[in-house]
Amino acid sequence: MRVECDPEAMSRTAFYRFLTSAVVPRPIAWVSTVTSDGTTENLAPHSFFSIASTDPPIVQFTSIGRKDSLRNVEDTGEFVVNFSSEPLLGLINATAIDFPRAVSEFDTAGVEREASRCVRPPRVAASPVVLECRSHTTLRMGNSTLVFGRVVHAAADEDYIVDDRPNSELLRPLTKLGGDEWGTLGEVLHLSRIPYEEPSSN
Repeated sequence: MRVECDPEAMSRTAFYRFLTSAVVPRPIAWVSTVTSDGTTENLAPHSFFSIASTDPPIVQFTSIGRKDSLRNVEDTGEFVVNFSSEPLLGLINATAIDFPRAVSEFDTAGVEREASRCVRPPRVAASPVVLECRSHTTLRMGNSTLVFGRVVHAAADEDYIVDDRPNSELLRPLTKLGGDEWGTLGEVLHLSRIPYEEPSSN
């Protein structure tokens, strides 16, 4: 027997909990931004994150409500996605606190910065892969805003590169599950895609 859920009959909070527990695991964009006056560098995890296009390379994260990340991207047009890896869990969680906009999560959580190559927001020095982005489009949808950023530069620690690309098992990605649950990579399955073959006419 299934438990049937009607979003229109449930509270927004109740269905949010259901939805974010059903759509799992979700990769985490650890987004660094800077205020328009350059005085505060912000850092926050966003668990609604994906690739929107590969040519041109565009990534997308969602801000539920008007978070500092969104406001800074709207003001400056730039952000960095820092890869969220398992060893960084404590720092990532510490930057999820809803601090005032003028407070830097880099400073409060003790996250080491490094300069980006092409954008103003700094990178997280300990993050194994970083994507420097310029805003492409923002799209309001319900209580959220989708932020699309064109990747203008990417960098990866050479220790995490195998066969010319970042290696998942070395990266040890973190994912977000339901509630306060976080996920790690677990077993990696290798299975080749099956090519299509035209039916034989015989």
